[in-house]
Amino acid sequence: MSDYLGLIARHWWIAVLLTLAGTAGGAAYNESLPREYVSTASVLVRPAGLDANVAGGRTRDEINLDTEAQLMRSTAVVAGAAKVLQREDVDVLAGAVSVEVPPNTAVLQINYAASAPEEAQAGAKAFAQSYLANREGNAKAELERQAAALRDKIKDLTEDLAKINGKLSDASPKSSNYATLDSQRDTTVTQINQLNNKVNQLATETVSAGTVIREARVPGRPVKPTAAVNYAAGALLGLLAGLGVAALRERLDKRVRAGRDLVRSGVAVLGAVPGKGTGCTEVFTPFSPGGRAFNRLRNEVVAAFRPGEQVVVVTGASRGPAATLVAANLAAALSRTGAEVVLIGAQLPDSLTEAAPLARLVGVAPTPGLSEVLAGRVSLAEATQRAARTPSLHVITTGGTATAAGMLQSHALRDIITTLRAHADYLVVEAPSTSASADAQSLASLADAAILAVETRRTSRPEVADAAEQLRRVGTPLLGGVMMPRLPHRARRTPAPVDGETAEPTGRPLLSDDEEPVDAGANGHKPHADEQTIMLAPLDTSALTELDEAHRR
Repeated sequence: MSDYLGLIARHWWIAVLLTLAGTAGGAAYNESLPREYVSTASVLVRPAGLDANVAGGRTRDEINLDTEAQLMRSTAVVAGAAKVLQREDVDVLAGAVSVEVPPNTAVLQINYAASAPEEAQAGAKAFAQSYLANREGNAKAELERQAAALRDKIKDLTEDLAKINGKLSDASPKSSNYATLDSQRDTTVTQINQLNNKVNQLATETVSAGTVIREARVPGRPVKPTAAVNYAAGALLGLLAGLGVAALRERLDKRVRAGRDLVRSGVAVLGAVPGKGTGCTEVFTPFSPGGRAFNRLRNEVVAAFRPGEQVVVVTGASRGPAATLVAANLAAALSRTGAEVVLIGAQLPDSLTEAAPLARLVGVAPTPGLSEVLAGRVSLAEATQRAARTPSLHVITTGGTATAAGMLQSHALRDIITTLRAHADYLVVEAPSTSASADAQSLASLADAAILAVETRRTSRPEVADAAEQLRRVGTPLLGGVMMPRLPHRARRTPAPVDGETAEPTGRPLLSDDEEPVDAGANGHKPHADEQTIMLAPLDTSALTELDEAHRR
């Protein structure tokens, strides 16, 4: 669930944009659809002629409204409506009309759909008139049929009566046959009178097939298309598309974003530096959030060291200043315990284009440095500088001799680290990134442990896995990874000073005008007022001088 919530939090703008686009698409689709207007006419159906209830009818009256609803689309009714509307497309008219029967009523609601409001009104009126006229005509025709049948019976009975009268005139009044014929005559006359009464009733019966109780009106708005449905459908499709694009983007994005990404790459999380990238390009003060994070990192590193282990190499999984920042802050945290710490910048000069060079971070001159020592131009003692803020922190910068490329894998560097092991409590080596060169492996083989610096939202998971594999192949224990927020990368090259010149450290000033130096040290730098200043004996450089003379010989 946290992965899904993180996906939504990172790519919410994609879902919002595509949802808005889907809504706009739904609006455009809604506008492209033809409009459909419906007008309704209500007809009260009354008994007429021989109306009778059919089994299963909708009401208990003499009329079956289900049958009447079906008759609305009969050929005769549709033809009558077409005649009223003066149209010939009978099939289109039949498809445009629909009938509803409200429960427990004798009312038919005739609905007619058309592309124009006036046309819908006219269609509903025409079908109501045609239905009532057809029903009334059928009722009258039925009455006429019944009357014609009665007249035929009366005619037959009249002929029978004439025959009976003829027989009576020939018969003797005193005979028994006369009495029988007289009785037949009376019966026939009675039947003729009854049939005449029925014919008279049919002739005088008033036929009322029904009446329109609600006239069709001009509809004010179309019933189709339904704007709300189309808008909602477009928004839903846009949202689904946005979530799909976000999921695809997340799957294709291999960048490290959280600690779980490191764990999935096989690297434990040692710590995470809080804050944003612009606020993490410095050495943190001891009691700041970043300083407390590196204090915890220092404790974990010290606890992981076995007796005799003191060298840790810090490398980045991707190019950038993350390794420089982690190495400088870890060395500062170690030196705040009073231990003698040497911070070695082992990145080649082409890495000086990064946003936070080591010299500017700790407030020392960028040259001379390790590259000059390896090239034999200066001694190790001359390249070792005391950090301005922490007296027990000694710094060997990268230097500025470009011809030192490839010397990080030489035996001279191994001898230098061996010598520094004997004269310092801890050595922190800032190594190039594993993705830039193989120097990180060479430096890791000289160290007792390794730490991986990872920039979130810049370093990819394959780079982390590759860096961990490189370190494991040389047999150096990987303590874990330190996560840094994404840092600004500025292409600004620090030029190397000419021989004989002194390079001034760049960045913010280390001392204000009203601060007094505590100890000038070997190179004249003063510790900052907000740092812990523990005055210890300076690092013994006599052995370093002897090693330099041996290198020259």
